Amino acid sequence: MGNKNKTISFRVNEDAFETLREIAEERDISLSAVFRDYVDTLVAHDGQVQVVPKHELEKLREGEEESFPPTVEVPKSFIREHERLELEAEHLREQLEEHKGYVNYLREQVENDHDDVEEVIQLEDLDTGDEPSFRLG
Repeated sequence: MGNKNKTISFRVNEDAFETLREIAEERDISLSAVFRDYVDTLVAHDGQVQVVPKHELEKLREGEEESFPPTVEVPKSFIREHERLELEAEHLREQLEEHKGYVNYLREQVENDHDDVEEVIQLEDLDTGDEPSFRLG
């Protein structure tokens, strides 16, 4: 199987389009080639690409500004605390699932017991008033 090219389509506003066209003219290449170069660079650097004006590019090369992508040093205690909280959250999720299962079990028991209950007749309901009443005593 050969390497097949795919087409990517997207929209940009008119100002951005004009800027891209000017870049293509300046480099004496087609507008499509500008995009292909950008995509090739993006793929080659695993998505770590930053588009900057030329004057800022020189500053970046000289090391006056921070490198891209920016990096932050995180203390080990923060990482340990984060891992501890992740474990605790996982434990709480497991407990929640157990409680949900128990609640569902109890609901099923109540529904099943409700079906098995014999009908209860109240004595007041037996008095219909049609029959003569007797008094003992």
